[in-house]
Amino acid sequence: MFGGNCCCSDSDPHFYPSYPQPFSLPSPLPQWPPGGSFASGRICLGEIEVLSINKFERVWSYGDLHSRPEGVTFYRPVEVPDGFYCLGHYCQSNDQPLRGYILVAREATSSKLQADHTRGSLLESPPLKKPLNYSLIWSSDSPHDGCGYFWLPNPPMGYKAMGITITTQPEEPSVEQVRCVRADLTETCEVSDVLLTIDSWFLRIHFQVCNTRPRKRGLLGRGVSVGTFFCSTHFDPGQEMGISCLKNLDSSLNAMPNLNQIHALIEHYGPTVFFHPDEIYLPSSVQWFFKNGALLYKEGGNVGEAIDCKGSNLPRGGTNDGAFWIDLPSDDGKDRNDLKKGNIESVELYGHVKPALGGTFTDIAMWLFCPFNGPATIKVGFLNIAMERIGEHVGDWEHFTLRVSNFTGELWSVFFSQHSGGEWVNAFNLEFIEGNKPIVYSSKNGHASFPHPGTYLQGSSKLGIGVRNDAGRSNHFVDSSIKCKIVAAEHLGDGAIEEPCWLQYMREWGPIILYGSHSEIKKLINLLPLFVRFSLKNIFELFPTEIFCEEGPTGPKEKANWLGDEICFT
Repeated sequence: MFGGNCCCSDSDPHFYPSYPQPFSLPSPLPQWPPGGSFASGRICLGEIEVLSINKFERVWSYGDLHSRPEGVTFYRPVEVPDGFYCLGHYCQSNDQPLRGYILVAREATSSKLQADHTRGSLLESPPLKKPLNYSLIWSSDSPHDGCGYFWLPNPPMGYKAMGITITTQPEEPSVEQVRCVRADLTETCEVSDVLLTIDSWFLRIHFQVCNTRPRKRGLLGRGVSVGTFFCSTHFDPGQEMGISCLKNLDSSLNAMPNLNQIHALIEHYGPTVFFHPDEIYLPSSVQWFFKNGALLYKEGGNVGEAIDCKGSNLPRGGTNDGAFWIDLPSDDGKDRNDLKKGNIESVELYGHVKPALGGTFTDIAMWLFCPFNGPATIKVGFLNIAMERIGEHVGDWEHFTLRVSNFTGELWSVFFSQHSGGEWVNAFNLEFIEGNKPIVYSSKNGHASFPHPGTYLQGSSKLGIGVRNDAGRSNHFVDSSIKCKIVAAEHLGDGAIEEPCWLQYMREWGPIILYGSHSEIKKLINLLPLFVRFSLKNIFELFPTEIFCEEGPTGPKEKANWLGDEICFT
């Protein structure tokens, strides 16, 4: 189970109050509509069935008294149901609430029927097997908890280990503690966040503990994160890791939500999007944009064509070849300016529902359209310079994504899209409104999404140079729980969702206009103190490339994250 049912037991009487405490969402989960295996607690991956455990017993903690006191703690899952087997242990930093999971597995009751008959020999090879023994990867003393020993299960031939086991004794663990998984039921994984690094030049020590995730992710990815960690004294990212993740071989993705469940998820978790108090360029629906003067231009033509309110006369399919683009009315009068300002009363958010991490999670990407992206404000040290044109473009598509556990239907995290990058934020770091609905703050003029109000700098925060993103609460807001329209959900099958015509438009939603932005940036260099002044080239590299010309974005379906996972630049 997840969320409110998470707990941590500790047999050590010297329990330190800095150890993580369980996290719960602000409000209880509702009773989700029936159907399929969504929120049933268990997911069939083909030949194996998995259950998510987030009840843990602390095994060992490490914290360097001379650096950050929080350190990390390692846990083993508890209350594993009979017939299920542990695949590895869990680790997390102590400076956040206890909120993680470990998948435990058993052979699916119908696995023999699901096995491909062309692999008849596999019927003699069970999905899960005990390790042969263990290899000691590392051992270390902790200031509080004595010595910790890290063990890698050595799998039988044709099987893969899923995670590391940790003990506080030098004796090798029992082979009964964990199971390895047959290789054809696994996928390659990779390291993600670094949880712990121990470096000592004097002792020639380099040891790292990292989270893992499937290497292939996104709508078509079938890798399933087990929730375990990886550790090594000499890991080379180019080499294969000693552990793997699971693979969902059930083509039906049985735990994905049906249409009624999707609507219930949006109603329960749909964020409220707040716009900055000084925002001029508000969002609108796509239909309002078309009805109120947006024009379609074709290469070689001088006159724009009015766009049908449904976008039915837009070219469909293909690629962004520069042959078509959308623009505002050509005159500089009231119609053009009114169109730039949007119409918040008409707003719809456009939802794309897709499987994540092999169908063990559901991603609900909510796309927001603004007719116009306003000019940027450049920060140079203590100076803030409002640009006249830099950063402007017609048509602005931004989004945020809810990631929901298919084991329970619990909101796990939210991705905040921020221009060409973004960040995943765990639920315990979100602001909530009206129960379990997160708050999304849309930045002034640029409409990037942030989890909290404030000023975010895109560039060099260390030097105080970059593009400002100012986010705050105002009376301009959109409640996506009642304003979201589902435009795509491929897992429901053909015809389940009618995609709007404009979603098939793969070209740009604004014209390309080149102007002398480099000369404006060059003026900023003269404002820098001499001791921090850089070459012109280095100054340019501090700013996002999209501010150097006016170019409309492509639509949601042309973005990499439509089929892939969300893209983060750190």
